[in-house]
Amino acid sequence: MENERAQWGSKLGFILAAAGSAVGLGNIWKFPGRAFEGGGGCFLLIYLLIVIFLGAPMMLTELSVGRASQANIVGVFHKLGHRNFSWVGWIGVIGAFIITCYYAHVGGWVLRYVVGYATESSSIYSDSLGYFYNMLGLHGDGTTSIPWVAILFAAIFMAMNAIIIIRGVESGIEKFNKIGMPALFILLLILLVRSVTLDGAAEGLQYMVSLDWSKVNFSTFLAALGQAFYSLSIGMAIMITYGSYLPKTENIAKNTVLICAMDTMVAFLAGFIIVPAVFATLGESEIGKGGGFAFVSLAKVFDQMPGGTFFGVLFYLLLLFAALTSCISLVESIVAFLTEHFLWERTRTTIIVCVIMFLIGCLYTCTQAAVPLKGIWFDAANGVTYPAFCDFMEYLTDRIMIPVCALGCCIFVGWVWKPESAIEEIEQCGVRFGLAKVYAILIKYVAPVAILAILIMSFAAGMTLS
Repeated sequence: MENERAQWGSKLGFILAAAGSAVGLGNIWKFPGRAFEGGGGCFLLIYLLIVIFLGAPMMLTELSVGRASQANIVGVFHKLGHRNFSWVGWIGVIGAFIITCYYAHVGGWVLRYVVGYATESSSIYSDSLGYFYNMLGLHGDGTTSIPWVAILFAAIFMAMNAIIIIRGVESGIEKFNKIGMPALFILLLILLVRSVTLDGAAEGLQYMVSLDWSKVNFSTFLAALGQAFYSLSIGMAIMITYGSYLPKTENIAKNTVLICAMDTMVAFLAGFIIVPAVFATLGESEIGKGGGFAFVSLAKVFDQMPGGTFFGVLFYLLLLFAALTSCISLVESIVAFLTEHFLWERTRTTIIVCVIMFLIGCLYTCTQAAVPLKGIWFDAANGVTYPAFCDFMEYLTDRIMIPVCALGCCIFVGWVWKPESAIEEIEQCGVRFGLAKVYAILIKYVAPVAILAILIMSFAAGMTLS
């Protein structure tokens, strides 16, 4: 006899948890830089269209597959009668495992900076690059050491995830997101008010709403496409898992719109916070994307901003909530698979898996500076290369596993399970899906071509699309 499956306690709880999964570090520290490089308002418009016509249909597809099967990402294909597509699920769960290994450590860095801004902001301001490298084990005299401080904070961050996951879907994940997501939006709004009221911020705001098409090229569309797919947690085993906890009465089409809208709103707000703030304090030449920008360059912004230390603490709290809500969903998708596929007990599984992922993730932090461990990679632009192991982990998930899993899901729903089956599942709530014909075309033809473009261009040009 099968165990009764967990379900969300409320519609709001599911929406906040799914939105929390989608809202991650990339929304806040990568999106503003991409928006700046892509011509401000031009990038925002392109990104919005991609979310509407590709991101939302893909999310709806994963939610419908999950709810139809009421199973984990590998069990989905067994339940729906197509075991030969189980490879899609395996890629998804392995990809989620690898992502969690390093994502939890980046979350630990964020937690370290919350404490750092609260207790020793002057040390960060005096040498922001040195402070960051010292945390990763690279010291000013050129020597290296094991980054015990970063590892300690990563352990704390992973323990926070484990505690929430052990409490279960309704009592753990749902309750945390009911607090975490509103807190995230409140922090965003506070930081937005501070940013746009800075002297000189108007120029940055003007740039973000202007349409500078001279900066738009094929790479802009590809960057927006990759950002949208990764931001919405597509191809990571998450939405299928979260969808499997939904009752048939839920309108997943409407919920998809709400989740995508919340995720896109966070990204846009982050752009309107960071770009004007950098324009006002450092100048547009300092705008970047990625971890170096978030941990190093922004220190100069907070140093020059009135009340900067206070707003620095708020900013890293914002990042912490974003990291936690995303990491929780990754861990849950892995735990759900292991407990259902192998019939393991939830608490013990969560502890063991979190410890293993934390230990593997230590390689991610250590190979940033302290340990010269390499991976191997190939692309047409550079041939065979040997990137640092930390970069190799990201290449493996962002350039291969996520798009391949998403492509496999598209092929399965578009050509095997058929869009009609997905539409039938979408309409289980009793509401007719008015965009059924458009959805079928997008999932059969448009989405697979877009994902193939990400795969091909990432290898052809050696582009970083994450």
